[in-house]
Amino acid sequence: MQHSLACLSPLAQPRTGIARLAAESPQVRERAQVAYFALPVRSALNRESSGNKPFVWTLNPYRGCEFGCKYCYARYTHEFMEKWDGLDFERKIYAKVGSPALLRAELRRAQDKGLPIALGSATDPFQPAEKQFEITRRLLAAFAEFEGLRLSIVTKSTLVTRDLDLLKLLSRRHRLSIHVTVTTTDEHLARLLEPKAPPPARRLEAVRKLVSDGIYAGVNAMPIMPEINDSPTALEDLARQAAAAGARFMHGNTLYLMPAALRQFMPFLEKEFPHLVRLYRKLYARSAYLPKDYQEKIADRVAILRARYNLIGPGPQAPTLSGPTQLALW
Repeated sequence: MQHSLACLSPLAQPRTGIARLAAESPQVRERAQVAYFALPVRSALNRESSGNKPFVWTLNPYRGCEFGCKYCYARYTHEFMEKWDGLDFERKIYAKVGSPALLRAELRRAQDKGLPIALGSATDPFQPAEKQFEITRRLLAAFAEFEGLRLSIVTKSTLVTRDLDLLKLLSRRHRLSIHVTVTTTDEHLARLLEPKAPPPARRLEAVRKLVSDGIYAGVNAMPIMPEINDSPTALEDLARQAAAAGARFMHGNTLYLMPAALRQFMPFLEKEFPHLVRLYRKLYARSAYLPKDYQEKIADRVAILRARYNLIGPGPQAPTLSGPTQLALW
C-alpha cells in the first residue's frame, strides 16, 4: 500500500491514478478554510505492506485529516495525489463516499481473511468531515452484516460515541477494540500539538463511556516525543487518568517523522520549542525513527506503567458465531 516517494516531484510525474482522481474530485463543501471533496475509489480495504504493524488490512474513509496534528506521519499520503503543500493534508479533505458499498462487496468475496483490519490507520475516521458524510457510520453498518472479524478503530474524536449502537453490535459479532489516542493530559500542550482535536479530558470521557457500554476500549499514548511529553511524570499522569476512566489497556509508541511530517514539525518546533530544535535535528538526521536505545527506554517506561495501573487488557473476546454470514479472519 505504501510506496517510496523518493522519485516523486510535481514536475517529473504525470497525473495518473489517485492523483488524477483527486484532481477530478468535485468540491462539495467549504468551511473554516477547509474544503471537502468527494473522491471516487476502486477499493475500500488495502493491504499494509510494511510488515511491522499489528494489522494487515487498512480502511480509511477519508484522505487528509482536519485535526491538524503537528506530528502526523500520514501527511505523505497527500503527496500521492500531487498535493505538495503540507497544509493541504488538513485543509483539503477527500471523502471516499463509495467505500461502504465497496467494503461490503469485498468482505463477501474475500478469500484471504486471516488478518486483522484497522480502521483509521492514516486518517481519523471520526474527524469533523464525518458529521457531514457519515462514511464511517456506514462502514460500521457494513461490518455489522458479518461476523467473526478482527477489527480495531483508532481515533482522537469524541464523535466515536455517536455510534455506540453499532459499536455494541460489532463488539458482539467481532473482536472489536477501540483505541482513543491521548498524547498528553496537559490541555495547553495538547492544543499546541493537536489544534483542532478534542481536549484530552473529553477523549478520556469517551473512553469511559465506551467501556461502560461494554466496548473493549483503551488509550494509545502516541506519539511519545523527546522532552515534550515523555517525562516519567507526564506518562504516569496519563496512565493514571486512563485507568481512572476505565481504560482496558494503554499502548505507547515514539515519534515517527517521515520527510513530509518533518517539514511541518520542525517549523512548529522552532516556534513553540526552540530549545529542542538542535536535539531533534540530531535525532532525525539519518532516519524517520528515533534511536533504538531511546525507543527501548520508552517501551520499558510504558510497560511499567501498564502493569502498575492494570492497563494490560487480555484483548477483546471472541464472539459466538451464529449468523448465516461468517468470516473467520484470525
